[in-house]
Amino acid sequence: QVKLVESGGDLVQPGGSLRLSCAASGSSFRPYTMGWYRQGLGNERELVAAITSGGDPNYADSVMGRFTISRDNANNLLYLQMTSLKPEDTAVYYCSTRINRMTYWGQGTQVTVSS
Repeated sequence: QVKLVESGGDLVQPGGSLRLSCAASGSSFRPYTMGWYRQGLGNERELVAAITSGGDPNYADSVMGRFTISRDNANNLLYLQMTSLKPEDTAVYYCSTRINRMTYWGQGTQVTVSS
């Protein structure tokens, strides 16, 4: 059974940094693209960043240059390094992957950017 567990969310001041982690289990994730999504209050869930099996990243325009996605295939870990955080980055952040036409989500981790 595929399971994704996020951690690292916290309350941080504007301009601060956080690193989110996602621990994946139940499959080999090496062949699959993995991504981070977020959903702010009253908003739809949106893609923040994704990384291919080969390590090629892509980012939403709103986080380009501030966030970095990475993965540790040997340990089935996905990371999101977030810097220069803004209040509009406040959201629940989810880890996700798609395997054999099934999309999997973690439970989410709350990031709040506020002074």
